[in-house]
Amino acid sequence: MRKLSRLFWLVSLCCCGTTAFSQSVNGLTGKRDTSFTTWGSYQKIKGRFPDVRFVSTTLPAGVTARMDLVYCRQNGRELHLDAFYPTKTTSRQLRPAVLLIHGGGWRSGDRSQHVPMAQQLAAAGYVAVTAEYRLSTEAQYPAAVHDLKAAIRWLRANARQYAIDTNRIATLGFSAGGQLAALLGASGNVPALEGTDCNQRHSTAVQAVVDMDGLLAFDHPESGEGDDSKSTSAATYWFGGPKAQTLALWHEASALTYAKQQTAPILFINSSVDRMHAGRDDLRRELTARGIYSEVHTFPDAPHVFCLFHPWFEPTMAYTITFLNKVLKAKS
Repeated sequence: MRKLSRLFWLVSLCCCGTTAFSQSVNGLTGKRDTSFTTWGSYQKIKGRFPDVRFVSTTLPAGVTARMDLVYCRQNGRELHLDAFYPTKTTSRQLRPAVLLIHGGGWRSGDRSQHVPMAQQLAAAGYVAVTAEYRLSTEAQYPAAVHDLKAAIRWLRANARQYAIDTNRIATLGFSAGGQLAALLGASGNVPALEGTDCNQRHSTAVQAVVDMDGLLAFDHPESGEGDDSKSTSAATYWFGGPKAQTLALWHEASALTYAKQQTAPILFINSSVDRMHAGRDDLRRELTARGIYSEVHTFPDAPHVFCLFHPWFEPTMAYTITFLNKVLKAKS
């Protein structure tokens, strides 16, 4: 499959011309790539990690779920999210909200992979939504960013229905989703990334970020993206061309680019795979210099997909809830 996709991309590149390349925005196939799954990840790591276990998706007591809600329509495509929130509430009780963003190299994955996280956040008093977004096989950068900013606007547009405190909204993501969560937290005033559809009168500002193994800078010495010598990198697919020809987009999509304007505190939870958090330390130095809080927790020897499985899931949620309670309480 990878060889076939690479051949398709190379043919497309040749047709566009290598000296006068223009970014494609329509996606490679027009269909979702379903190759990255929790089950497939389990099969890959179970030999090395014999104690790995799946996380339950049973709805906790006191949590209500609303599934398959349409949060935006982009070019005729309905975008869905699943919402989880505490069942009991009072008219005076406003809750913080968290947008959860799945990984998969910007071209695969599914929002259902973070249902257990959303359920646990709801049990802890949050409104948690897992949102789908257009992947690179459907529409290339910045479509995913536009979609997810629309999801933030949806939270604010529906704040009364779900008792959301619009001054306490966080993004959380894993892998490519972590990169997107960090970018959303840093780019609240970047017109090119806002999009033009769905609840435009509402803000996309974010008050906290949780980044689980998501890179902070594409064009960075620590990043593995952009090396197409053996196979086309995920970022090359997403940006619609190789780094040398789309470099401005690689910078535009990097949270580190906006470090001097970022105000959202950020939590990094990382595996042992260093390239998955490229630019993290540089970003932290910028934030520290400006008095913006950040913290890091690393699981030594853990696989990249750590947050999807036990024994890492519970400490991941503990770090996350403790951080969000700390940084969002002050904004209540």
